Amino acid sequence: MSEVPPFDPERILRVFARHGVSYILIGAFAARLQGFPRFTTDADITPDPDPDNLDRLAAALRELDARVFVEDVPKGLAFDCSATTLSNTEIWNLTTTAGRVDILFKPVGTGGYLDLEPASIRYEAFGIQFRVASLPDIIRSKEASDRPQDRQDIATMRTMLERRGSA
Repeated sequence: MSEVPPFDPERILRVFARHGVSYILIGAFAARLQGFPRFTTDADITPDPDPDNLDRLAAALRELDARVFVEDVPKGLAFDCSATTLSNTEIWNLTTTAGRVDILFKPVGTGGYLDLEPASIRYEAFGIQFRVASLPDIIRSKEASDRPQDRQDIATMRTMLERRGSA
């Protein structure tokens, strides 16, 4: 089994901010910031696909020594971490010196950054502002992927929305 460095979301977010990366945090970490009780050990993002933004994302990932995550390769696999390379694949599962980062250009059930941005929520943590996918958009994506864990997560998120009166 791979030995991934401990998840350090503060460091990941700080590096992205320092490089001016535009992205929306998605998945369980985004839901956790909104009160979802499940712990997660990675950051899932959907980046703005603008080529200049992908250049900034590539620079941030190089600073984090990003490598392709492979279960049987403890340090991950080196790759050409460039905007061109990033844009050639829809999903990147990476390991970095700050833990796991997964990049999804079009999370299942969504059209990606431009689709998620209008309903996204601006958050501040560690003195950094960033965008987080809304719970209804996270639910939409989890419904489309329909994994057993997602079904459990959806039930919890729907209950959260009902309690807030925004189901």
